[in-house]
Amino acid sequence: MDPNTIRLMMGAAAAGEGLPEIGDFYQGGYFAGYISHTADSIATHGLIVAPRASGYNGLSTLRWKTSNTGTSGTLSEYDGAANTANMTNTSHPAANYCAGLSIGGYSDWYLPARYELGIAYYNLKPTTTSNNTGDGENDYAVPRRYSDYTAGDPAQTSVAAFQSGGAEAFVASAHWSSTQGGSAGGSGFGRAVDFNNGNEFPDSKTTSYFVRAFRRFAL
Repeated sequence: MDPNTIRLMMGAAAAGEGLPEIGDFYQGGYFAGYISHTADSIATHGLIVAPRASGYNGLSTLRWKTSNTGTSGTLSEYDGAANTANMTNTSHPAANYCAGLSIGGYSDWYLPARYELGIAYYNLKPTTTSNNTGDGENDYAVPRRYSDYTAGDPAQTSVAAFQSGGAEAFVASAHWSSTQGGSAGGSGFGRAVDFNNGNEFPDSKTTSYFVRAFRRFAL
């Protein structure tokens, strides 16, 4: 058993909890995988996606921002909570929606960063569509992904509830992250991830995309 798994199991045992499996209902939502804020394949947090019925904005889309202007403190590619803390106002509809949620006794929901969305896509991909092979490298995933997706990896999730048509499935379309800009876009752009094929791209902040809240638990 690898050292990271042993550490996770010990932490769960100390908390009196079992280690969740991908797709398990856990701490207010559904477990989507681990992230390493230290980018070394050692998990620092577990990611939770909000239930579809209460944390997906009624499957209606929202804008990243009401104007295509920069927002300070939103450049993190792995820490959606930090980004969201700088967007809790009506000028930022997507993040403000997430920050205002209280689900299952938890009120620390946020708009996920681009690599957090990438982890959820990898583990809970809803479709059988071939992946975009120009995206997928993720320094913060556990284990760390050093290369982009192949056409067939990731495959459609084996968790039935998260497969297309399932009760908790991601919509097979673009979702906003809380990460501003990127190599192909400036401060008037946000980063989005398409849950049909994993394509990750910048778009103007006034574009409307799907928004699903995340929260996390520390390890």
